[in-house]
Amino acid sequence: MTTSNGAPLERSSGARAGSDFPLVFETSQPGRRAWSLPEAGDSSPALEDVIPAAHRRRDPPALPEVSERDLVRHYTRLSQRNWAIDVGAYPLGSCTMKYNPKISEEAASLPGFSGLHPLSDESLTPGALELLGVLEEALCEATGMSKLTFQPAAGATGELTGLLIMRAFHRSHGEERKRVIIPDSAHGTNPASVSLAGFQAHEVRSDERGLVDLNALRDALDADVAGLMLTNPNTLGLFERDIEKIAEAMHEVGGLLYYDGANFNSIVGVVRPGDMGFDIVHLNLHKTFATPHGGGGPGSGPLAVSERLARFLPAPVLGWDEGAERWFWDEDRPDSIGRIHSFHGNFGINVRAYCYLRSLGPQGLRRVAERAVLNANYLRVLVRESFPTVYEGTCMHEFVATAKPLRKHGVRGMDVAKRLIDLGYHPPTVYFPLVVEEALMVEPTETESRETIDGLAAALNQIAEEAATDPDLLHAAPVTTPVARPDEARAARDLKVRWTP
Repeated sequence: MTTSNGAPLERSSGARAGSDFPLVFETSQPGRRAWSLPEAGDSSPALEDVIPAAHRRRDPPALPEVSERDLVRHYTRLSQRNWAIDVGAYPLGSCTMKYNPKISEEAASLPGFSGLHPLSDESLTPGALELLGVLEEALCEATGMSKLTFQPAAGATGELTGLLIMRAFHRSHGEERKRVIIPDSAHGTNPASVSLAGFQAHEVRSDERGLVDLNALRDALDADVAGLMLTNPNTLGLFERDIEKIAEAMHEVGGLLYYDGANFNSIVGVVRPGDMGFDIVHLNLHKTFATPHGGGGPGSGPLAVSERLARFLPAPVLGWDEGAERWFWDEDRPDSIGRIHSFHGNFGINVRAYCYLRSLGPQGLRRVAERAVLNANYLRVLVRESFPTVYEGTCMHEFVATAKPLRKHGVRGMDVAKRLIDLGYHPPTVYFPLVVEEALMVEPTETESRETIDGLAAALNQIAEEAATDPDLLHAAPVTTPVARPDEARAARDLKVRWTP
């Protein structure tokens, strides 16, 4: 087995044979401890004086009793079973799982940041406020927006915040608009956020290019439309070439254009959503700006808006006192939609994004986008015979291929994904977007080397050959993991998330 340039195909360093070991409950022995505390002195208060009887357990919790050695080994083994961007390639389409520079981790670990309490008085946090102020200016410049809030904790929260601002804007004009338009290839959070904000989602189809059908969009527009949620490039990895016409049509009926920032990595430093006509932009700092991502968090989804919408942002927002030359929290926002988050997003993630921006500078950000697009197209071409794309032409930062040609061998996209694990690579996003049958959504990002992409392409092409010669091999995959292929339908119906002795 070789890569496209003739090098031998080997498993990445993250692949390891599955090995079983007992559960921590099974190694438990009564009386074993992984900690020790000093005995309470005679002057210590009695338990009943500290914890009221109504709040005390009658029986001790059923926790494992193990030594410190066994406890450390247990968690170390678990960590070695996890895939991570520090282990190998993570080409999840739409998720932008790119390498997180360690210098940003160092910055976020500085005691002045890591030890900062969110309720600290402004007089004690001038450095933190300045960091947020400079970061806001940089993000507004990158997006072409006027003002920003850091409150949204991640992308979906940013979507809800933007839609609530959209509602407040129309209400300020005495209008109760009911519909928000989304393309048929939209991220799943878009219609969910639309519903949560009290709107009705109206889907418009894609045309033969994989782009928003301009005629279908115009047919859907009227005075009841609040706005359009769109990402550009779209979820198929294609740039919306009619974006200026789309913005013009939306603004003609008084609607707003919302930018889903999931795919901002492909245009950052090159073109700005504000220049395309967008009014509202949410960003995923854990995607575009290389902060940790996955496992449900942490995330950060700051929301930027044009000048006419700034008054509706969640309060407080950052303000600059020219006379005192200091940043402060501006609470005087009578038109604000109110708080979205207890504090201002995940501050440690904002520190990492600030460090990333300052490390790269404007030209470095532009190279991020250029190389993300180059890597995606390079990989697309390497695998196009085995996994063609439905829509012809170059892609942006990601592409959506199809495993449909393998159906004649009884092989589906999920089989491809499972087999890829055995060859040492994290699978791409499978079966999304829904407009493509047997979809494989692949995003290598700009942080992967040519050698890694060559290896991933070789693995995918090898799988296509195996589908024709030994399809059962794919049906049985993965075989190198501690758990093989679970019954996913049964797991969804009969969910068990805890061990029962």
